[in-house]
Amino acid sequence: MKKKLLVIGAHSADFVWRSAGTIAKALEEGAETLVIALSYGERGESGELWKEDPKRSVESVKVIRHAQAQKAADIIGTPIQFLDWGDYPMIINDERVEQLTHIIGDFEPTVILTHSEKDPFNPDHPLAFQATQRARLLSSGAGVPSAFKNIDPPVWYSFEPHQPELCGFVPDTFIDISSVFEKKVAAMAFMGAQSYLKDYYTELATRRANHARRISGKKEIKYAEAHQSQVPRVTNTIF
Repeated sequence: MKKKLLVIGAHSADFVWRSAGTIAKALEEGAETLVIALSYGERGESGELWKEDPKRSVESVKVIRHAQAQKAADIIGTPIQFLDWGDYPMIINDERVEQLTHIIGDFEPTVILTHSEKDPFNPDHPLAFQATQRARLLSSGAGVPSAFKNIDPPVWYSFEPHQPELCGFVPDTFIDISSVFEKKVAAMAFMGAQSYLKDYYTELATRRANHARRISGKKEIKYAEAHQSQVPRVTNTIF
């Protein structure tokens, strides 16, 4: 089966900070990838743009965020799709869940990566989790035939939130992104609306690499991203 990674972010830059390395690594290994940005993050995620010009229009911020995210996606090598659901607050309704369900059914991912279930500092991240959870269940039939295209249930992970301890995030999967880390750095450089996060996520990658080395004994790991599985993995061997 062709490996396919679907990354669903609440805002247009979320995939860069939290999973650019994982996406680039998947592409390096021959997988197909797709990023879905549920919103541009035009209100709550674009502080530096609003500081530059408080009189900007929301639509002009969307244009800038779109361009930044597209450049980052191009550097990584992944397609990206923008749904423009709005942010702060993001509204999740049946129509939008149905839209996401069809996207999942059409792409047929083997792995889905999205936000954590809890985030006391961001109102949109848990909503993205909930929308992804519902759409994943509907696209896989929730165990029975459904009105949607039925696919095999994708493996499902949450990527690391900004403050993991306060979001109930317990990492159980570490991805060695050492070979593609320069692509993540280049992608982060395009995120001018939140440039202050570049140093934070660079440092986090080195810290998670330290954890990965201690867990595995693989001393060559220099940079890593951490994720938390949301469903059990099923294999035919313990090894």
